[in-house]
Amino acid sequence: MKLPKSQVAAHTSAILEHTPNGVLLVDKKTRIRFVNPAFRTMFKCEGDELLGRLAKEFVHSDCFERAIVAGGSLMVKESIPEHGVSFRVGIFPIEGENLYCGIFIDISEEEKARKDFLDLQAQTLKRAQEVISRQMQTAQEIASLLGETTAETKVLLMKLMSLYQKEGQ
Repeated sequence: MKLPKSQVAAHTSAILEHTPNGVLLVDKKTRIRFVNPAFRTMFKCEGDELLGRLAKEFVHSDCFERAIVAGGSLMVKESIPEHGVSFRVGIFPIEGENLYCGIFIDISEEEKARKDFLDLQAQTLKRAQEVISRQMQTAQEIASLLGETTAETKVLLMKLMSLYQKEGQ
């Protein structure tokens, strides 16, 4: 069953308003023509001041320019430390229009978890190296002490053997 165009438009509008992904439509000059609430939240921008402005002012990337030059779709992963956001964006042309759509997926939590894991891994490797070094130092100290006592024992046994050999003669 095919929905009437008015219902499709209403559903599309509801999806764009409620999706957790940021959606940005730009023209061929990369000027913003549409922005949804999730994009505003992700990039910490308010109101309609975005409309007509260049996309790179907000996404701090030339991803739209690269997609337009390539004349097709583009997938990009970016981080904007000053906004505390990392994202993946899929950019594609809208057929029959002179517009490009970017769908932004916030991966900030994933990137933070990955960084935390890498930090933990580095700390664990450092700690393991410290333990190995201490173990080697302890083993060397034990070997040194064992060598000293072995030498002392040898000297004492040699003296005893010498005494018994003299008595036996």
